[in-house]
This record gives sequence, structure tokens and C-alpha cells, in this order.
Amino acid sequence: MTFSWTPHRFSGGTLAFDVANSVVLRFDPDRRVDRFDDPAQLDLFVPAARTHGAEHDLLAKLAPLTPGGRERFIRLREEIDGYFRARAAGLDTRERLASLLEAIAANLRAAESGDALDAATAFSALRLVSAPEQDRIKICAKCGWLFLDRSKNRSRTWCDMAVCGNRTKAHRHYRKKKEALS
Repeated sequence: MTFSWTPHRFSGGTLAFDVANSVVLRFDPDRRVDRFDDPAQLDLFVPAARTHGAEHDLLAKLAPLTPGGRERFIRLREEIDGYFRARAAGLDTRERLASLLEAIAANLRAAESGDALDAATAFSALRLVSAPEQDRIKICAKCGWLFLDRSKNRSRTWCDMAVCGNRTKAHRHYRKKKEALS
């Protein structure tokens, strides 16, 4: 299957969420796809993030992952997903926060520079942890990706209206049409 890092893949609103969202269909074991299983995709993520990502100050000089840091970086990705998913669901996050902070510290200590993907992702996660408006962290109703709702009235339901929103609306329209014909 061919894959490319399109703008939709960067609809999380932060580097940390875009990294966490690199696992597609995370909770469907039969269809789950980890885009970072292929080291080439991890390398291609960096220039695509520079082009499509939202945190321009972190992404302007984004450099590849620190050599030998893949396992540590994947742990950071999983801790980001676990903590913010629990936070968005309103669950107790104390233990998850401790694990996330440990993963952040490990990646910052090992990174060759602050511009390396592992360090930049850690900085992005720290911003989110300390963000004053935690209620803006949401989970897409269609695909389950994490995203930061920057809409004025905080009513965003989907990570990307052009993809998940349209799919949901098309499905709803199809169901209504099918019911009317029955």
C-alpha cells in the first residue's frame, strides 16, 4: 500500500499529536497501522511536518530523529497518546503524567539538539501538559485521533472536516436515503 504524508496527517494541531496520530486505527487490532514501523516513513515525516505542521517555531529547523533513538521516541509517542487520551476522556491522569514526563526527560537528555524530532516532540508535549485550556484537547469522533480544538466556540468534533467530517456526513446522508427507500 502506498502512503504519503498529506496535510490531513497533520491535523492534530501540534507536533506531539501529529506524532501520536502516526498510528492509524489504533484500537482496531485487525486494521491497525503504525506508520513509523517503516524507518523510511519516520525519515519522511520530518520534511512533511515542516511543510504541514502547526507549530512553526518547533518545525522550522526540525531535524531527523537522533540516531539510535527510535525505541525511546516510540515510547514517547505512546506516552503522549495515553496521557492526552485519558485527559480528554476526563480520567485520572496522575500516573500517566509521571510516565509521560519520564519519557519526555529521556528524549530531551538523549537528543543531539533541540531541533531533533525527539526533542521537538518532547517540547511540544510539554507545551500541551502546561496549556491553560485543557478542554481544547479532543479525540476525533470518526477516526479516534487526538487534536487540539482551536475553534472559537470549542465545538470541533473531527480532526479534519475535509476528511473525517465529510465521511461522517456522507455516511449519515447515505443512511437517511437508504431508510427513505425502505
